[in-house]
Amino acid sequence: MPDVLPQFEYDHAIPMQLREIASHEQDGIAERLLTYRTPAGERRVAELVRPAAPGTYAAALFVHWYEPEAADSNRTQFQPEAQALARRGVVSLLIETLWSDRDWFLKRTQADDIDSSRRQVIELRQALDLLLAEPDVDPQRVAYVGHDFGAMYGVLLGAADPRPACYVLMAGTPRFPDWFLYAPRLVGDQRAAFIASMAPYDPIAHVARLAPAPLLFQFGSADPHVPSERAQEFFDAAHEPKRLAWYAAGHGLSADARADRLAWLADQLGLPDPAH
Repeated sequence: MPDVLPQFEYDHAIPMQLREIASHEQDGIAERLLTYRTPAGERRVAELVRPAAPGTYAAALFVHWYEPEAADSNRTQFQPEAQALARRGVVSLLIETLWSDRDWFLKRTQADDIDSSRRQVIELRQALDLLLAEPDVDPQRVAYVGHDFGAMYGVLLGAADPRPACYVLMAGTPRFPDWFLYAPRLVGDQRAAFIASMAPYDPIAHVARLAPAPLLFQFGSADPHVPSERAQEFFDAAHEPKRLAWYAAGHGLSADARADRLAWLADQLGLPDPAH
């Protein structure tokens, strides 16, 4: 299988043209709305949520899910979690993605998927650059949290970039064609050729590379998009240390899943008790 990781390299010298377009501070939490230029020349919006006071802080990159009918199918999905973590000393970045556009999936075709995957991984790496540019972030305590496509592209990010120290992978599937073949419909040789072309990029081909970073996999037992056998296959392909957690939930997971990942992140990042 060809090594695709060199395709995720980019010119770090390209200016981000970072702009702050809004800021807000309340109850010890500072929130900044930013725009920046990607290496491909697009402008993205991101939100930085952090403790208002200076200090030395852990960090987290949050990457949202794709569910066009959901109000939180965008960077706001993890805003409550970022605020909760800011109270415990974490700087979080919540970003836009290709699938922040609700019509993205139906506008794309399989002919686009490899190139768009490359661009998305590069954008995730650039988002880490932006997060780690915060002067009081501890680069040894960086978490990645991704849901749905956010989980899957997070695996490729981690295979190409060692900076995240731990990962929460929520309701991802082990192979991109599991979802990319929902539409447009392909059959026969075309279908087989597409599956083969995506195989070098599939998360299951790379998840073992994330070791020795600890991994938390979260799945819903009633998820129509991730059958239990696929979830188990994805988990089995990863190396220790890892944990598999199931919830009585669909693809969006549940409040219990949220509480579990916040507790797990606190442990991995060495956060103080919320009472202190």
